[in-house]
Formats: sequence, C-alpha cells, structure tokens
Amino acid sequence: MSEDKFGRKLHTVTCSECGKETEVPFEPDGERPVYCKDCYQKHKKPRNDY
Repeated sequence: MSEDKFGRKLHTVTCSECGKETEVPFEPDGERPVYCKDCYQKHKKPRNDY
C-alpha cells in the first residue's frame, strides 16, 4: 500500500471495466465497481454548471 500526495493510503485494485491495475484512495467494499482513471471518465455523470 502506498500514499498519495495528500498522505491518503492508496489501495491497489483491478478496474472493473478494462482489467488494468490501478490505485484508489478508498477501500473498495466489493459491491460496487471500481474504475481506473480512464474508465471513470467514461462513467461519471456530466456536471450541470450554470
């Protein structure tokens, strides 16, 4: 386990979509999918900035 620049512990996981290994700043619960940075961008909801 490593830390990010803010000192948060990073957890190594496998992306639920592409299978690439990545690190996330939270401990996955195993029930929801976890995505790498690239796949997350495809799945996140667009923001409605006014």
